Amino acid sequence: MKEIVVISGKGGTGKTSLTASFAELAGENVVVADCDVDAADMHLLLKPDFAKSEDFYSGYTAKIIQDECIQCGKCAEVCRFNAIPVVREKYVVDPIACEGCGYCARVCPTDAIEMNDAYSGKLYVSETKAGSPMVHARLGIGADNSGKLVTKVKTEAKEIAVKKNKDFIIVDGSPGIGCPVVSSLSGADFVVLVTEPSVSGFHDLKRVYELLKTFRLKAGCIINKSDLNFEITNEIKTFLEEENIIHLADLPYDESFTKAMTNGKTIVEFDNGELKEKIENIWKDISNN
Repeated sequence: MKEIVVISGKGGTGKTSLTASFAELAGENVVVADCDVDAADMHLLLKPDFAKSEDFYSGYTAKIIQDECIQCGKCAEVCRFNAIPVVREKYVVDPIACEGCGYCARVCPTDAIEMNDAYSGKLYVSETKAGSPMVHARLGIGADNSGKLVTKVKTEAKEIAVKKNKDFIIVDGSPGIGCPVVSSLSGADFVVLVTEPSVSGFHDLKRVYELLKTFRLKAGCIINKSDLNFEITNEIKTFLEEENIIHLADLPYDESFTKAMTNGKTIVEFDNGELKEKIENIWKDISNN
């Protein structure tokens, strides 16, 4: 079983569109893991059935038991997050602002504050329109610990892949270099970097590759919209050569990507020309690396 993680240093590079296309090409021989839990949108292209769902809890949230509260205000005094305002002459906890540290509960003289498991989002196990299993999630509004939710998604995907004897796990990682990205990269066999020839795109490519080097992961790179700025495209190619990153392909700017998304399709379903052929060749190279 081979785990392929697709990431980008910034949003808007076409990462999810390409990942969904790879999943479509792999068909039933893959488990898809959408680890971009902060802004999950792969379901728009792969049409999962949301057959199974479960609540995900991580961390804690304080709750004041009003019948036992003497309104002394000590909890509000020690809260560094200003999460305990007075509402209608009573101290209450704002669950969005609460960080779950538990300091308020420790100083309460009447033990009127309890720490409850914090709802952080939902986990889904689905089947896509291509017949492949898909594990995906949605982080709750204002919820933290997205890295832990990513870990849960990946763990579930691996269990399904082993149980159903799949050859590939394809992971759509979060953009950037934060905790969700680190969780996405854990256990990867090959990493696909998707970038674009812009100043910010090149800068963030270099940032995310610095992260990859700490994990000593093998990587390849797709330069999407490569014809928008040939000067930066050439700079990226030089960087790839210097860092021994496999240059997988250059893809031209093509409005077919947008049209495909508007129609709820991957680009390999929507386009039957040169663009589809290029992405098919990229998938062959990735699956063989």
